[in-house]
Amino acid sequence: MEFDVTQLGFGTGARAPWAENPWASRGRLVPEPSSPTRSEFQRDRDRIVHTTAFRRLKHKTQVFVAHEGDHYRTRLTHTIEVAQIARALARALKLDEDLAEGVALVHDFGHTPFGHTGEEALDALLADAGGFDHNAQSLRIVTKLEQRYAEFDGLNLTWETLEGLVKHNGPLVGEGAKPVPEPIVDYNLKHDLWLASHAGLEAQVAAIADDIAYNTHDIDDGLRSGLITLEMLEELPLIARLLADVRHRYPGLEEPRLIHEVMRRQITVMVEDVIGVAQANLAAVKPQSADDVRHAGRTMAHFSDEFVAADRDIKAFLYRHLYRHPDVMRVRANATRIVQDLYAAYMADPAAMGGRHGQAGVGDWPVQMRAREVRDYLAGMTDTYAIAAHRRLFDHTPELR
Repeated sequence: MEFDVTQLGFGTGARAPWAENPWASRGRLVPEPSSPTRSEFQRDRDRIVHTTAFRRLKHKTQVFVAHEGDHYRTRLTHTIEVAQIARALARALKLDEDLAEGVALVHDFGHTPFGHTGEEALDALLADAGGFDHNAQSLRIVTKLEQRYAEFDGLNLTWETLEGLVKHNGPLVGEGAKPVPEPIVDYNLKHDLWLASHAGLEAQVAAIADDIAYNTHDIDDGLRSGLITLEMLEELPLIARLLADVRHRYPGLEEPRLIHEVMRRQITVMVEDVIGVAQANLAAVKPQSADDVRHAGRTMAHFSDEFVAADRDIKAFLYRHLYRHPDVMRVRANATRIVQDLYAAYMADPAAMGGRHGQAGVGDWPVQMRAREVRDYLAGMTDTYAIAAHRRLFDHTPELR
């Protein structure tokens, strides 16, 4: 969709009426004095970057396990790319860039080792204890498990950042909604995050930035691995059009440069489409505050119909040719076994976890409580730590190659 360049926020420093105002935040669960040098959302972003959970993303799988190659994306590099796109969208739409960036930086904190494979395995293992949801785990990390500050557990982030973390994909309560995960229900009882409404626009752009980022870089990593070829991409109309444009403009361009030129164009056209759609929605709804966006009854930042179809085609292509490729599935099966083995070992002997998770008495807790403690420990592991832990406890550890 085309956008109105005269309405972009680049270089203006202007904040639109529908943007969040960091000087009028709904505050933090534990009141704190304001900073003379940083806005509330800047402080949130900085706290997120300085966490243990953020550093752990370096060794958590995106698609390819870390030791398969140094140049593949990890959860950390994916997160940084999402934050860059979210910030660009926020600037164009005159939003609070720090809040959009903060939500993007924290959105994958709750992911397990081995990417979605680990999440699916843990969800199945915890079926009788509420299952596993990485958004809920992200909230648990930033409100409970990060224990760094003298006056509170977690990071004591603002209401707006927590709301964006929990609801960036839409309302959690209402028609057609799935049951709300227990960690979100528990926190919401003491700090109401308005689970029935949409999130602010900053969180919405962080969510669509996630789609743009992984649609692009998973193709890039697939090409790098050899599991996807440029010829295979011809079946995707959007990518085929971009390929043709680059080949016409730069005949004979060597493949690495060709791939990069296509990938950067893919990000650009998707970002521009979202800007155009958001501008049209904002013009129709005419929100005069961030809460007007929340109560608009629909998402404001999303793809046009044309790009919804392109997004669907790309995802289906990636599932068919990358995520379900036999080589990837073999690694996924072995990663699943590692998570299953560790879960069984820690349920049988919680002391093996060590630290606060393996504290005396955990083994006497009811099964569901013990399972949640194992969940927190396992979900916090990196790929490398999980593999090392398995080697300590078992005679044979599956190869993730």
